[in-house]
Amino acid sequence: MNYFTISSIAEASFTEKRSEFICRIAPVKTSGEAIEFINLVKSEHRKAKHNVYAYILRNDNISRYSDDGEPQGTAGVPVLDVLRKRGLTDICAVVTRYFGGILLGGGGLVRAYSHAVSIACEKADIMNMCQCHLLRITTDYNMYGKVSYILPSYDTIVTDSVFEGEVVIEILVLNEKLSALVKKITEITNGMAIIEDKGEMFRDFSAVRKGEFL
Repeated sequence: MNYFTISSIAEASFTEKRSEFICRIAPVKTSGEAIEFINLVKSEHRKAKHNVYAYILRNDNISRYSDDGEPQGTAGVPVLDVLRKRGLTDICAVVTRYFGGILLGGGGLVRAYSHAVSIACEKADIMNMCQCHLLRITTDYNMYGKVSYILPSYDTIVTDSVFEGEVVIEILVLNEKLSALVKKITEITNGMAIIEDKGEMFRDFSAVRKGEFL
């Protein structure tokens, strides 16, 4: 099962009725990493009235949020909801608010915090993390052209190529296309190619699965 996350920290801000909202989002793998990121943002914005946060972790399906002094349900939950609706995980969002002196009301706060996270997500590099296998293919130069020609048809990602006595290619192939690709390579090389499965993993396939993330 694939999942979506971000590759690096992203930030966006806007002003609503003189209150400045600054959202920073970061990729995290554990609660410890999320808390460390939250504390980092808080230390950089000590003078801010609120540092609202939410994070979602894939392992153990963990999610946490905090309103940080805002009325209950108007800040942390909207931040969390945006992350969920965008299908993101292994992510932490912190929205800093510098109060401008004008009350926004419950509905206004929900909209403001939601918008802050949304515009930060739009600036982020979204990764489509898919279950795949790393294959090492060893073949001679005569067969290399045939092998390389068919790889794009199976949505593979070439991670390494070595041209010495023989050609060695390392590729990532999606789980659901693994068997078909191995069969095809065996067929076109008359069984002469050596195919080694180096294991299963999650890797970013956003470059070959465009349009899947909405």
